[in-house]
Amino acid sequence: MELIDQNLSLQDKLHILADAAKYDVACTSSGVDRRGRKGSLGNSCADGICHSFSADGRCVSLLKILQSNECVYDCKYCLNRAGNDRVRTTFSPEDICQLVIEFYRRNYIEGLFLSSGVVKNPAYTMELMYHSIYMLRNQYHFNGYIHVKAIPNAPQELIEKLGYIVDRMSINLELPTAEGLQELAPHKTQSSILTPMALVQKGIAEHRLSVGKDALMDRSSANRYLSETIFDTAQPSRIHESSAYHAGITSTSSGTDSLIPAPSFSAPSISRPDPFVPAGQSTQMIIGATGENDYQLLTTTQKLYQQFDLKRVFFSAYVPLNEDAHLPSLDTAPPLLREHRLYQADWLLRFYGFQAQDLLTADRPNFNIFLDPKCDWALRHLEIFPVEVNTADYATLLKVPGIGNKSAYRIINARKGGNLDFDALKKIGVVLKRARYFITCKGKMQYHLRIEEDFITRQLTGEEHHSAWDIEHPQTYQQLSLFDTQFAVH
Repeated sequence: MELIDQNLSLQDKLHILADAAKYDVACTSSGVDRRGRKGSLGNSCADGICHSFSADGRCVSLLKILQSNECVYDCKYCLNRAGNDRVRTTFSPEDICQLVIEFYRRNYIEGLFLSSGVVKNPAYTMELMYHSIYMLRNQYHFNGYIHVKAIPNAPQELIEKLGYIVDRMSINLELPTAEGLQELAPHKTQSSILTPMALVQKGIAEHRLSVGKDALMDRSSANRYLSETIFDTAQPSRIHESSAYHAGITSTSSGTDSLIPAPSFSAPSISRPDPFVPAGQSTQMIIGATGENDYQLLTTTQKLYQQFDLKRVFFSAYVPLNEDAHLPSLDTAPPLLREHRLYQADWLLRFYGFQAQDLLTADRPNFNIFLDPKCDWALRHLEIFPVEVNTADYATLLKVPGIGNKSAYRIINARKGGNLDFDALKKIGVVLKRARYFITCKGKMQYHLRIEEDFITRQLTGEEHHSAWDIEHPQTYQQLSLFDTQFAVH
């Protein structure tokens, strides 16, 4: 039987609600610059916020807490599910303000990440979070970075009001398919998650247009996933698939026609001059709790970027916390290496011009976890290799493992002065331990190597072995302690 204790000290509440928040990874601290103001406390820097490490090795950049760990939902994967026997407590808005201000003054933090279980109902919870942030901004004049997790099924007007006083907002998709959500989180639907996501996107776009900017979030010039690809778009299969994305249909190996249905809602027009969620929105998907393959996860990720203009999609390797017939057993190791490969693939989507159907297919729906996704792709397309670095165009160079955006630009600029050799490539920043299997300089490879999938795979997996082991066996980091005997909240 759970215990709701209203007599806990603030420090006891902090211990409970900070621990309960550590499994949410959809939390970043970059994306907005705001200078300090006279009469206000703090500022926000786009370069990021000081980081510490949680006890399970996850990077924590903000004071990361729940408003409450009470929850009326019974999501099977969640530590705070209604069916778990846990001590429950809730921060008042005054508690949140006191913690943030006291921690900031002690130089422990530079911002806040606030999420919550669903107390009573989504509207009550969202209103409680709004009052906490409103008081922090207006009564305590906190000008630092704030990231808030919106609650599915909360009233649209509350999400809109909150969007004007936070820097980033996120609504977790949780699971990439409607079937998985129905199985593990029956109180949630894709519509209840995607509707506020679309509302936030609309608010961001309208504010940006009102101040003379492009409707889409500011992005690097190398960030191609919304419109461009480094591959030939004239192929009939790609035209068909691209059209399917814009129509709100995604084909998957499981036969599911719609991973992310286009949301339909009537949102209020947002025309206030104040910035609306200026650091953008993000989401999180849990990896390994259900049986989706990498192709499904990556096509869903791409669709979220294209349709909702998200700043980031985060992946969270499922950590077994609850015993349930629908979940992996408690002794199942979190798929940390798979999570790492998906982040690498996400990077290829966002900065290299790859698309999900370039990297994986319905016939080959999973990455080789012992290779990074770009190497995995290259080994399945050896017909285009080796590439001559002294003549290849930028898009072709980007396809080579070990050559990134910066090194591709440097190669193109450097070869204007003459042909490049392998020593020059190393100085430019090319990772030759991977690239040497796929390139030539002046018609010659660095060594006499066989362009053969099995041979190159053996060489690359041997080189990746140590880094893969480190990912699967993370060190135990010591988190900045907020519970030292010297600390007290007054």
